[in-house]
Amino acid sequence: MALFSGLSEKLNHIFSKLTKHGKLTELEIKTAMREVRIALLEADVNISVVKEFVSKVSERAVGQEILKSLSPTQQVIKIVNEELIALMGSANSKLGTSDNPPTVIMMAGLQGAGKTTLVGKLGMMLKKQNKKPLLVACDVYRPAAINQLKVVGEKAGCTVFEKGQGNPVKIAKEGVAYAKSYGYDTVIIDTAGRLQIDEDLMKELENIKSEVNPTEILLVVDSMTGQVAVEVADTFNKRLEVTGLVLTKLDGDTRGGATLSMKAVTGKPIKFCSVGEKLGDLEPFYPDRMANRILGMGDVLSLIEKAQEAVTEEEAKKMEKKFRENSFTLDDYLSQFETMNKMGGIKDVLAMLPGMGSKFKIRDEDIDEKKIAQTKAIIQSMTMYERENPQVINSSRKMRIAKGSGTTVQDVNRLLKQFDQTKQMMKQMKNNRFFKGF
Repeated sequence: MALFSGLSEKLNHIFSKLTKHGKLTELEIKTAMREVRIALLEADVNISVVKEFVSKVSERAVGQEILKSLSPTQQVIKIVNEELIALMGSANSKLGTSDNPPTVIMMAGLQGAGKTTLVGKLGMMLKKQNKKPLLVACDVYRPAAINQLKVVGEKAGCTVFEKGQGNPVKIAKEGVAYAKSYGYDTVIIDTAGRLQIDEDLMKELENIKSEVNPTEILLVVDSMTGQVAVEVADTFNKRLEVTGLVLTKLDGDTRGGATLSMKAVTGKPIKFCSVGEKLGDLEPFYPDRMANRILGMGDVLSLIEKAQEAVTEEEAKKMEKKFRENSFTLDDYLSQFETMNKMGGIKDVLAMLPGMGSKFKIRDEDIDEKKIAQTKAIIQSMTMYERENPQVINSSRKMRIAKGSGTTVQDVNRLLKQFDQTKQMMKQMKNNRFFKGF
């Protein structure tokens, strides 16, 4: 996740300077807080939010007695972490459900924020939770909006209710009635957006709200628009009283200040964040996990959840047995690359490991996806016998494999060496408690 990479790097630099001191003076803390203030402003965090945040951290850092179990610097980082969590909402905010189904979720937002795709993502997420969602097409103005929803709905495995370019208020009402008649427990309404906020848009949204009485009104905001996103959220909230926010494009190269400002300005929780273009790239928003990522502490819980989605329990047990018996093959090695792709790619996985994102500064050039594709091609050019018994791969076999994969014998040799090193590493790790539990 590229979000906050710049802020994370700056904060870690500030804290690394503090670690050089055995004890911290009030002056040193104030100097550090001044740098934190600059870093937050450069990340496009709302200025009033920055002032209040720095004030709270400074007061606690100077006034609080340092815990015996922690160094002074660790205590300051702990305070910053706790205040970041509080700033973003303290805890994960779940979707509300109606006592009388269907639960109606109304999606709102400006054009270009990714609202229609988000409807499909949310539908897919709810289906995985054994819900039966109906997607309702009420964006009747934007060219091809209805077709776009049909496409994402089909990919998500969700039914789409549409009545063409009709009255969106009437379509919303009929969609809810249809859901009641055919046993859908959730209705997700894709409303129209505009390039900017206007009175007609707001009136239409207010009329839809009045007609269908939604349980949730989720505002979809583009995190890459910075403080504009905060202003948009504030305006929509004042007119519609939104129940939650969904941030899109968190995988983009953005300063991320909108995320830190949104809850403080609107008073409404961030419920979900979209971290990629695939329909499965929607995550519940956890303030504590996000704060940990910002401070370079990783996000092991999200990593475990991604792993559980990508690998079945049976597959995990089978792989654990191979680890234990040291019977890991090249075919298993190939499977691990496929699993990594399901989890978002190597870069995303490494970014969730404590210390990796900031300490080692993972860059795009460090993770060469072409090399990964090359590795897969080499293994796929081997016979099943060769994958299970790599020691039989002699010179002639290497030439055949290289030719079949469009690589060189040196590339094949490199892969075999990497595989051997991986097996050695797994042998050393097999008694590690973390990996046993994982």
